[in-house]
Amino acid sequence: MATDPTDLDPSLTGTVFVFVHGAWHSSAQWAPTQRALAALGAASVAVDLPGHGTGAPLPTGYLLPGQPGLLTEKSPLAGLTTDDCAGAVLDTLRRVRHYRSVVLVAHSAGGGPASLAAERAPELVDRIVYLSAFVPGGRPRFSDYIASPENATAWGRDLPVADPDALGAIRINPLSPDPAYVERLRQTHYTDTPRDRFDRWRSLLTTDLPLTLTTGPVTVTAARWGRIPRTFLRCADDRALTPAVQDLMITEADRAAPAHPFTVRTLPGSHSPFAARPHELAAALVL
Repeated sequence: MATDPTDLDPSLTGTVFVFVHGAWHSSAQWAPTQRALAALGAASVAVDLPGHGTGAPLPTGYLLPGQPGLLTEKSPLAGLTTDDCAGAVLDTLRRVRHYRSVVLVAHSAGGGPASLAAERAPELVDRIVYLSAFVPGGRPRFSDYIASPENATAWGRDLPVADPDALGAIRINPLSPDPAYVERLRQTHYTDTPRDRFDRWRSLLTTDLPLTLTTGPVTVTAARWGRIPRTFLRCADDRALTPAVQDLMITEADRAAPAHPFTVRTLPGSHSPFAARPHELAAALVL
């Protein structure tokens, strides 16, 4: 059905949203939200971080019967760094700077590369939105927050299938033949996404998150990153990154960079609202 022109928000003319995905995801995760934004009159573009998306290298046995070597083969992404990923974000930001307003949106582990890109070139970003995402304002490593007491009740600690230090990546198995494992993956990241839709979503996931995206430091400053107006979209029922640790990141970032404290909004549901309720997510982004 065609969009009624009267439904378009004229204030969004000239605004572009730049989306940065989280762990094991890709630009594809944003497609339903991008369609919802387009119906409101906003342009958008989604980034594939290095080692992600349709061209992502996979363990050689991942798609073979029995998945040989999945637990032992070193990740082809082991050498990737947050710097590499921030470079991909910066490249996109430079390409869209001709828009009147550029809004950078990061989900989950994508908060590290997005923050580093904003620190390096704050003139390219007019607003930054963290969707249940890592904010390095208070502590430089995502692992600092993942391992904090505030995140102690988070799910997903049993999802890695092998030693991340040995593989150079945090490896999961979205195509696992074990129904119990698949259900844990769903309950961790897609709690409120119906099972049949989740099966389609998990088929798009990749296996490896470069370890440095959680353990490598991301240094931001009040003078550069901190000068950008920022919004945090809390996920109220998030099991992957608890509301308590989301609040901790907000509080510590505001203390470190008080000039533009977070505007905070809370969304219902799980860690992945782009799957469960993309129209609500789009509406929250344009507020």
